[in-house]
Amino acid sequence: MSRRARALLVLGLLLLPLAACGRKGRPVAPEARAPQAVLDLAAVVRESAIELTWTLPGRRADNTRLRQLAQARVFRVDDAGTGEPKPALLDDGRIAGYTEVASIRLDTPAPQVAGGRVTFTDLRGLAPGRRYTYVVLTGDPLGRISPPSRRASVTLIAAPEPPAGLTAAAGDAEVRLAWTAPARLLDGSAPTGDLAYEVLRAAAADAPLEPLRPGAVAGTTLSDRGLENDRTYYYAVRAVRTLHGTTAYGAATSPVAATPRDTTPPAPPANLVAIPSAGTVRLSWRPSPEPDVAGYVIYRAAADGGFARVGSTRTPTTLFTDRDVPSGSHRYAVTALDGAARPNESARSNEARVSVP
Repeated sequence: MSRRARALLVLGLLLLPLAACGRKGRPVAPEARAPQAVLDLAAVVRESAIELTWTLPGRRADNTRLRQLAQARVFRVDDAGTGEPKPALLDDGRIAGYTEVASIRLDTPAPQVAGGRVTFTDLRGLAPGRRYTYVVLTGDPLGRISPPSRRASVTLIAAPEPPAGLTAAAGDAEVRLAWTAPARLLDGSAPTGDLAYEVLRAAAADAPLEPLRPGAVAGTTLSDRGLENDRTYYYAVRAVRTLHGTTAYGAATSPVAATPRDTTPPAPPANLVAIPSAGTVRLSWRPSPEPDVAGYVIYRAAADGGFARVGSTRTPTTLFTDRDVPSGSHRYAVTALDGAARPNESARSNEARVSVP
């Protein structure tokens, strides 16, 4: 073999590994493909249980999109509530020193999961006065496990009983609610700590009751404004107790219903003019300026008698002919009616007097 051929052979052998690599990049470490940690784990007391909520991660540790999760696992440890809770350290796919209390499938529909949010209720072996600390892990279908979530600690305290005497009074585009503070906690003791209230509302009898506003209400009254008139709304209220950093939600009251009504009459018509002829009176007027006026009512009275309704018109008509009118003196007036389910009638217009031949 010539010297040139040997040189080409050596060069080809040196380049072979590079050609075999093609376009492949450096291998990605498995931990970089694991789901990101849950960041917003929260815990509250809900009646006699502890409720956890969190948002499922949508990205991996390397910040690439996470298309699917297979499961979420909940770990718990309890203590007397002194000092810092036990740290959350991942050890062989578990949280060291914690007990696994739940495993939730995420690759199939689950009642605890809605819109990327998970709600889990822990009822197992809880004791009043103990502090419970929770940590969540998530995993993808290939078994890659997220780092531990933030810890969420809560002390099991007694929740309040439902408020008493909830009432709902409907007004014009509003409902006014009032209730009485609960006299006892679920353990029979008198309430201690701070009490507030969560107001719930549904727009139909078979719809779920949802919190009316993000925060709790400090007092025992609330006006829900900006509602749709002639639509029935359903309300309930639950008491919320806060003590030493723990929030405990009591059971909600039974729902009450209220239907707001338009109770504001329109402005009256004006400049009523009456032109008589034999047995007939032609009327015209300036319309009421209100945008919800649906029609007008025409009234007639004898010279010294009371008014009686003799006809009506629909908007935008502001003319009316009163026929078969007896001879003599008569007085006329017009009112406006709005379009409410229970129409509101305005005050009367100016009176127009005529003498019919």
